[in-house]
Amino acid sequence: MLTLLSYTMIACFMYLVMSKRLSPLVALILVPVAFASLSGFAPQLGPMMFDGVKMLAPTGIMLTFAILYFCMMTDAGLFNPLIKLILKCVKGDPLKIVIGTAILGICVGLDGDGATTYIITTAALLPLYRRTGMSLQVLATVLLLTNGVMNILPWAGPFSRAASAMHVDITELFLEMLPLMIAGAGWVIFAAFYLGSRERRRLGVVQLDHDETMSHFTEFRLTDWRFLFNAALTLALISLMMLNVMPLAILFMLAFGLGVLVNFPDVKAQKAVIGKYADNVMAVTLLIFAAGIFVGIMSGTGMIKAISESLIHVIPESAGHFMSVITAFLSMPFTYVLTNDAFYFGILPILAETASHYGIGAREMAIASLIGQPVHLLSPLVASTYLLCGLLDLDYGDNQRASIGWCVGTCLVMFATAIALGTIGVFN
Repeated sequence: MLTLLSYTMIACFMYLVMSKRLSPLVALILVPVAFASLSGFAPQLGPMMFDGVKMLAPTGIMLTFAILYFCMMTDAGLFNPLIKLILKCVKGDPLKIVIGTAILGICVGLDGDGATTYIITTAALLPLYRRTGMSLQVLATVLLLTNGVMNILPWAGPFSRAASAMHVDITELFLEMLPLMIAGAGWVIFAAFYLGSRERRRLGVVQLDHDETMSHFTEFRLTDWRFLFNAALTLALISLMMLNVMPLAILFMLAFGLGVLVNFPDVKAQKAVIGKYADNVMAVTLLIFAAGIFVGIMSGTGMIKAISESLIHVIPESAGHFMSVITAFLSMPFTYVLTNDAFYFGILPILAETASHYGIGAREMAIASLIGQPVHLLSPLVASTYLLCGLLDLDYGDNQRASIGWCVGTCLVMFATAIALGTIGVFN
């Protein structure tokens, strides 16, 4: 009976989210509560939900301050010199422009937010693409590829969901994902080189005046010493993250505190900065805390265990040892047709629990589940991709057809890297 209710709950959750009958936030809270109550667990719900929320609290804190930090640095002009340098170097060469697009997208994508990446990068490069007559679809494809890699950063949504669902340490997971992301970034540069070479053959090199490429980015919003401070603070933050000196949540709290004090010393200005991005912060962190209820109830009631035991009887013994490989490939179509919430909180725990019976760890399953993220960005459920198409006036379906092959390529490169490094075991 519990197994049937578990499957029904997941199906109900996925249907309500995909059909937009309920928002993911509301569904994460109410659906598990309703089904747990039907299963007779109503008296125990309080402790279960609280345990789940406590479990995900560090992730929610980290996301809150990471989003605030990178949004603050963008406003402070930290990336303006990089934009100016790229515009100065690329001039009218389509090949250099497309490679510069990839580099700028990767750098701006450090905030883990696709919408921010698209807005900043298109604002910088769209006039250049139009002036040279280059294809705006090339711009869209390259930005989707860069976001497909940068969307896997620890402070981005998919990473935090995978880490939360698998109950793994965020820093350790990031250190294992980093080589895969570097390989994915290499694929992005290769794709940019290919697409840029094609545009150069089609258009040749267009001669542009210096003023045409630099006019929008001649002013900085900060004095020189503040810019140097911001650059040093960001480099120190990234270095300490990689060295695993302290939890990510604490690092971002300290970095944001120092950054906002230096860049916005006035109390009113600090309140304004926080208020400006409050909507973005709340939209992400509220989902994390709501997911704590979902995960807490599924674990506390034994639903995950019940479903995994039923799957063991369905999956052949030989296939069970390849669960991480299967998950890596399933993550592409699953995250395309499902929201990240439905996949990471509804499907991944079931796959992981089943994989555990074959000696496959939670961290390996979390890594496998993130490999399909570049394809997820083409899903009709991803709002930021609609924003990109709107900014460039592109048809959504045409954009999917032009970009899908390159996005799958990113996934395959990351998967091959994971296999080569032993991050995902072919024979467990």
